[in-house]
Amino acid sequence: MYIAYPREGVSVKVGGVLTVVDLFCGAGGLSRGFQMAGFEVALGLDNFEPAAETFQRNFPKASVIVEDVKEVRSEDILRELGGRPDVVIGGPPCEPFTRTNPRREAEPLDRLYKDPIGRLVLHFIRIVGDLRPRVFVMENVPGIMEGGLKDAIRAEFARVGYPNVRFNVLRAELYGTPSVRTRVFVSNLRLRPKPLGRLVRVIDAIGDLPDPRGVHDIPNHEYVPLPRRKLRRIAKLRWGEALVRYRGSGGRIYGNLIRLHPFKPAPTVMGSSRFIHPFDDRLLTVREHARLMGFPDDHVFLGGRDVQYNQVGEAVPVPLAYHIAKYIASRLGQEG
Repeated sequence: MYIAYPREGVSVKVGGVLTVVDLFCGAGGLSRGFQMAGFEVALGLDNFEPAAETFQRNFPKASVIVEDVKEVRSEDILRELGGRPDVVIGGPPCEPFTRTNPRREAEPLDRLYKDPIGRLVLHFIRIVGDLRPRVFVMENVPGIMEGGLKDAIRAEFARVGYPNVRFNVLRAELYGTPSVRTRVFVSNLRLRPKPLGRLVRVIDAIGDLPDPRGVHDIPNHEYVPLPRRKLRRIAKLRWGEALVRYRGSGGRIYGNLIRLHPFKPAPTVMGSSRFIHPFDDRLLTVREHARLMGFPDDHVFLGGRDVQYNQVGEAVPVPLAYHIAKYIASRLGQEG
């Protein structure tokens, strides 16, 4: 049986507020954007306890289920909510589909039906079919559209009652996120939020933060010590250069420990990402990573430091989530 943190007296419908259930909620980047757009975050589900604790800390009025999604029954979610949600959101793990994973299955359909982590997408679809929300949004990497995956996912959603499925490719940097990130949002709506028309640079996002070695009260902004030998190598990096390079799926080379260019958006923030400050020879703090993903400073991350970095990198950027949520709210408002 799952662990459920009870909500603080919030019903599934309060004054006509649109309600959201977040599957694979993680630290709550997607939920934070929906909350900022006026939605009521009613429930989050994640099987990783530190992420669930982070979600609960930041959404104290939501129920939080800590359980493997494969073991969760939709009727338990409905019972916890006391009704059907308006929107179901979530981002199943992307590792089976991303090109940065050198061990992903060679055959695209095996990533969905054979890989045990990839099959979690099918459980997202199962729960959506049972909860019957007005809108669903499933976030993942563009690799989830490769081969026959689009047709397979469309067929799975049609099987549970959603025959019209859109694969919306959106770039987070066009919506106020200070880092580059292209993601697919699978939905029963065509999602077309209007881009802002300007880019937010690294310096815009983190330039006002104090040195983490000094006195401050900013959460998750702790200095990260490094070995002296690594610091000497970091000191030689120019803007945009990486200390570490690794080979992903298909032989493509990726970088890590990149010194950020202050006057451009940052590269994609991933769970494994660690960045070098543009002007200081040090790692960015968890808070600086969170700023690059658009998290406000009052969004607190719990767990060990590496766990905190991972929670940030695995989240949906908050500004992009906000613009998606505002677009959905306008569409649902048009439906009356």
